[in-house]
Amino acid sequence: MTSDTDKKMKGSGANDNTLKYLSLITLTGQNALLGLSMRYARTRPGDMFISTTAVLMAETVKLLACLGLVWNAEGRSLERWWSALDNTIVKQPIDTLKVCVSSFVYLIQNNLLYVAASNLDVATYQITYQLKILTTAVFAVTMLNKKLIPLQWTSLLILVGGVAMVQLSDVKEQGASGSEEQSKFVGFSAALTACCLSGFAGVYFEKILKGSDVSVWMRNVQLALLSIPLGFCTTFLKDGGKISEHGFFHGYDSFVWFTVLQNALGGLLVAVVVKYADNILKGFACSLAIIITCVASIFIFDFSLSFQFVVGAAMVISSIFLYGYQPKQANSKLPQRI
Repeated sequence: MTSDTDKKMKGSGANDNTLKYLSLITLTGQNALLGLSMRYARTRPGDMFISTTAVLMAETVKLLACLGLVWNAEGRSLERWWSALDNTIVKQPIDTLKVCVSSFVYLIQNNLLYVAASNLDVATYQITYQLKILTTAVFAVTMLNKKLIPLQWTSLLILVGGVAMVQLSDVKEQGASGSEEQSKFVGFSAALTACCLSGFAGVYFEKILKGSDVSVWMRNVQLALLSIPLGFCTTFLKDGGKISEHGFFHGYDSFVWFTVLQNALGGLLVAVVVKYADNILKGFACSLAIIITCVASIFIFDFSLSFQFVVGAAMVISSIFLYGYQPKQANSKLPQRI
């Protein structure tokens, strides 16, 4: 009897380990591929798609995916699925409106990421965006009174120094013909603003979820339901003229749709990784993605590395590991939405 129980426990542990590393590998690939895809989609020759429509379509795909996951969680019963949506969203309007703040902030952030990807080489973009670790930490300390250990503060200083070195380094990328005029200042400003918005939205989301028993998939349904009408307004306010002239899906092809799907499913993938992995392994995935991106950029975008860039990238990767290395009780498993 005891032997059978031990076998089951060992089998369960082996399955968890398999899921842990499988989700880790998937997250690493997704992180690296998304940065490369966004950069290529915004610099390749041919008709340029309208980035605000891509953000709106990503929110739509995310909503459909989360509705499907909630339906699965409710035993694939249409009645229970509708009842869960009604009880959580319709009958709790104040709670749903609180999520509206996060929806608006995430929407602006996702649009800024396309601006950053259009103006920064992909390796610099990936490294600069790691400043979201700093902004999240600052907002967590100020809004949630979270305590950081000295090692984490040290890692944040290393992170800032590494990003500064990368931004000041002499890196070169031969842009694809037909790419739009680029500005490193605009790209960095967009990435930095996106980091600030990401930090605020993530911590605010955690704050309103304290003590809540609502599932991560249901929360993402709330976010997407609010993001879509906001995104629709933003799209037509900013690019209404282009859409009237060329059409909503101007410039779309299979590769653009592939990028949209990556954007939509990336945040859901992080939620899966949170369940089976820990902060250190997530940091490892992020660091490995930066390395893959740098190497791939050399071959895809004729990207050339300087010594200063390499040192800065190494500092950023080291800071990610240091920040994740903390006592287990200091970790908090939060619902993820990116």
